[in-house]
Amino acid sequence: MKIASFNINGIKARLPALLDWLDEAAPDVAILQEIKTIDQGFPCEVFEDKGFNVVTHGQKSFNGVAILSKLPLEDVTRGLPGDDNDEQARYVEATVMGDVAVRICGLYLPNGNPVPGPKYDYKLAWMERLRNRAKDLLLQEEPFLMAGDYNIIPQAEDAARPDAWREDALFRMESREAWRRIVNLGLTEAFRAVNPVPEQYTFWDFQRGAWQRNDGIRIDHFLLSPECADMLKDCQIDKEVRGGEKPSDHVPIWIKLAA
Repeated sequence: MKIASFNINGIKARLPALLDWLDEAAPDVAILQEIKTIDQGFPCEVFEDKGFNVVTHGQKSFNGVAILSKLPLEDVTRGLPGDDNDEQARYVEATVMGDVAVRICGLYLPNGNPVPGPKYDYKLAWMERLRNRAKDLLLQEEPFLMAGDYNIIPQAEDAARPDAWREDALFRMESREAWRRIVNLGLTEAFRAVNPVPEQYTFWDFQRGAWQRNDGIRIDHFLLSPECADMLKDCQIDKEVRGGEKPSDHVPIWIKLAA
């Protein structure tokens, strides 16, 4: 089973590029972030015509997540537990019914800037809620993964210029500590489990020629439960997508599971 995550930065702006990538990469499941539309505005029919089942959790003009799956989806839930007043569409779950059922948690973690301030407080609180959700899922001892745009640079080697990010919400020590508290529950960070080398990025800013200079950061991640990590065969980044026509500022990252 090939499962991909892709922050598309607007479904309306990136639909042709997304469809081209889906045809070329042929994932069984695609977890999308920043669809930037309400559910009714998402072009479900386009993806259904390609054989995908579609689940969305949208919001007008901002945020929004979706799951596209060639396999059946069951037990769909929307929204990260822990705050009934949180109206931002950043989280969706569904179980993919392959040879082995895998619980998919698709997420778009808050950016958190500017720091300090309420947006950063929201980011850290959101990460604690994500940690609590991971704890609950681990108790079930079944395969699950949490994938998406985490807006976290885990380590210095995950940025071309780490010093430029020291006080940014993506790389502040408090952010990385919150990330480690989640991982240290017993989750596997899929990309680093397969690829130890530096200079592997998933995001390049649209400004200042960042793509041309490879001035990137790695902020899109897969975290796998122990049962899911046992099935991990590969994890790669489709870097070349960034050089296409009207690209997102992110590129897809994907895993292959023996499932």
